Amino acid sequence: MNVSIHPSWKKVLQPDFDQPYFEQITNIVRQAYATSVVYPPAPLIFNAFNLTPFDQVKVVILGQDPYHGPGQAMGLSFSVPNGVLLPPSLQNIYKELESDLGQKPPQSGDLTHWAEQGVLLLNSTLTVQAHQARSHFAVGWQRLTDRVIQLLSEQRSNIVFILWGADAQRKAWMIDEEKHKILKAPHPSPLSAYRGFFGSKPFSQTNFYLISHHITPIQWV
Repeated sequence: MNVSIHPSWKKVLQPDFDQPYFEQITNIVRQAYATSVVYPPAPLIFNAFNLTPFDQVKVVILGQDPYHGPGQAMGLSFSVPNGVLLPPSLQNIYKELESDLGQKPPQSGDLTHWAEQGVLLLNSTLTVQAHQARSHFAVGWQRLTDRVIQLLSEQRSNIVFILWGADAQRKAWMIDEEKHKILKAPHPSPLSAYRGFFGSKPFSQTNFYLISHHITPIQWV
């Protein structure tokens, strides 16, 4: 698999790309794309890394795996292309955004404008079989994405890590809380959003932290 990834990320992740485990991921994923329907489209597997260079990451929003419906996944956690119906989790994210900031959220579910400002929209698993959530959970992607979190924690400072739901929060131990800010809340899915996601104010909290560390805040809308 010819990985198209921003040079800043290739530099820090090259030791992992050279490991046998990544070769194993590559072989499994290449075979999956060749024999079945897999999302996102192969050129977008590393879209989050291409849009948000390593040295420009201000915020990490951690998702689970890509959307598994046709036309939804675009390599950015929670994001869907312009014109695609908003998935329920993203609808709830936008509801909280409006409640938190008092601003009407955009009609589009394309979060590229967040990524380009330094929001790394990272899924723990980077690919998924069509219509089968968590189908690539055992492929090995999490070893790579865990490494991403560790490298950001070790080599960068003053990043806000937004961990929604139990799966994401299990990654918290990798993050140095003396150097970074961790925001935890239930997942924005309809099953859990009313258990504390609504009212958690992640967007204003993130910008307050960034501004307090003399970092340009995110224009969420």
